[in-house]
Amino acid sequence: MHRTYETEEISIFWNSEKCRHAKKCVTGSPEVFEFGRRPWIDPARGESAKIWQTVSHCPSGALSITYNHEVQVNYDEASCRAVAVLHGNEIGECDYEVTDSGQSWNIYHTHVLPEHNGKNIARRLVYRLLETAERRGITVTASCSYAARLL
Repeated sequence: MHRTYETEEISIFWNSEKCRHAKKCVTGSPEVFEFGRRPWIDPARGESAKIWQTVSHCPSGALSITYNHEVQVNYDEASCRAVAVLHGNEIGECDYEVTDSGQSWNIYHTHVLPEHNGKNIARRLVYRLLETAERRGITVTASCSYAARLL
């Protein structure tokens, strides 16, 4: 399971398949990471610097974090994509095709304008699609090499 937890400033990514439950997160920032709460990660409850430090101690790599750089990532179902927008301008996209009578998606393309590389925008785009598909019970594959590395 892939999930993204966001504030205006940061995005926290969680990949449950990598998680080994070392509990570094819940002991490092218990106000943000709390197993009994839904959602169990709430970045609005903590300071970004402390959350960043806590996530950096995740031994399995199940947690990762990035600054949002004022970029919004939206799901566009009609166009079968997630799109990154900065100040009203599209700066990236992650496209998929519906396969198997709607039971699966294939992510075939991820692109971010070169001037925005290195800001984890592509990761946010792929995670947006993964999370949307998983919540709908849809299987995801990737012919896009970048998305395949995240699966």
